Amino acid sequence: MNQVKTVALLGLLSALLITVSYWLIGGVTGAVLGIGLAALMNFVSWYSSDKIALAAYRAQPISPNQAPGLYRMVQRLSDRANLPMPKLYIIPTAGANAFATGRDPEHAAVAVTQGIVNMLPEDELEAVIAHELSHIKNRDTLTQAVAATIAGAISFLAQIVSYSLWFGGGSQSDREGSNPFGLLLTLMVAPVAASVIQLGISRTREFEADAGAARLTGNPRALARALQRLEASARQMPIAANPAFEPLLIVNAIPRQALSNLFSTHPSTEARIQNLLKLERELGTSFSVR
Repeated sequence: MNQVKTVALLGLLSALLITVSYWLIGGVTGAVLGIGLAALMNFVSWYSSDKIALAAYRAQPISPNQAPGLYRMVQRLSDRANLPMPKLYIIPTAGANAFATGRDPEHAAVAVTQGIVNMLPEDELEAVIAHELSHIKNRDTLTQAVAATIAGAISFLAQIVSYSLWFGGGSQSDREGSNPFGLLLTLMVAPVAASVIQLGISRTREFEADAGAARLTGNPRALARALQRLEASARQMPIAANPAFEPLLIVNAIPRQALSNLFSTHPSTEARIQNLLKLERELGTSFSVR
């Protein structure tokens, strides 16, 4: 069901890009350009999603000699999940977070911050890595990168046209016969709508990755404990990065207490923990809280 929902949301996001191009650029020419832009963005995301995301967080590759324990952990979990060993990266920040990226399991990467490696005990770090490997196995890494790229293109297009209207007035011939009210509404609503759809895609994938991690490690409570620690750490030491790529992270880079579920990149930590504890009961396992 979540897979169907994700495909539907991605289709809606691409349709929104085409519609925005129709209104902001004008008529059939704009719609055709929007289709071309959507296709181009999807191709770029498919081929370069790992490079884009890793660059956004300034992640640096690490070798087995630099982090032998982490490599052994990832290799063990990858073998258990029947996945190729992903490339490993470290994000040089004291903030605690992690993400996975890549167009498919053969071109995947897992990036962890220095802070999360230092903060979490081994079983909780293993649970976080398992969560990221579940994203790779479900191909969420590509889905989220495509969503982020298209949403970013919509916002960028709206911003460019807005600047044109404010400072240059735009080309009247380009928008001949366009509805000024529709144009204004598109400028205001389209970026918000794109963000809402992108965030909806992100939330549908997090519950699946949590469940996959719990089954991979056999220890749902370890991930529940890790999520609690990570949320508390993010409040004290948020990670500054491009917000378009925040859905890739295991928890929000900057927690937002007053943010409604509609505008959240992730389900609430409380809801995720409750799901994990429910899964623990279903699996018939029990682990003590530290």
